[in-house]
Amino acid sequence: MARSADDREAAEKLWGMIKGVRICMMTTLDENGILHSRPMATLPHAGFDDGTLWFFTRADSPKVHELKTHWRLNLSYADPDKQDYVSVSGVAETVRDRDKIRFLWRDILSTWFPQGVDDPDLALLKVSVDQAEYWDSPSSAMVYAYGYVKAKITGEPPKPGDHAKIAFQ
Repeated sequence: MARSADDREAAEKLWGMIKGVRICMMTTLDENGILHSRPMATLPHAGFDDGTLWFFTRADSPKVHELKTHWRLNLSYADPDKQDYVSVSGVAETVRDRDKIRFLWRDILSTWFPQGVDDPDLALLKVSVDQAEYWDSPSSAMVYAYGYVKAKITGEPPKPGDHAKIAFQ
């Protein structure tokens, strides 16, 4: 988990922002050095106590093959209505543990995995987060108007909201 007390507090805020978004863009690197991004649903019920994020996937999916060669990835979360943005980097591994799959399974996942927990191709991606960064800005029109006027008067951009970088390892 996060190293310092400030990092732990920031990590709690980070998790609150992540679980509020749920869908992220997962970016991996293929064997030719090409970046690939795809939407993935974070499992909010899995928690974030140990700096780990979990995702269901197919064991034979392109992302799993990419992660065998280049195991580092990036997860990007955005909630434009709240002006919350998160970037997470870490190391991914494929987990085929049937007990863990059953533990994390929810019936709604049958939409994407109709054979359920007994699907032989069903797997988990375990992402061990090593760094994260978030931006949390007020989203009201008044804050934007204030920032615009301040920038015009002072010639400097406004600095609304909160920004943090967190080290987990």
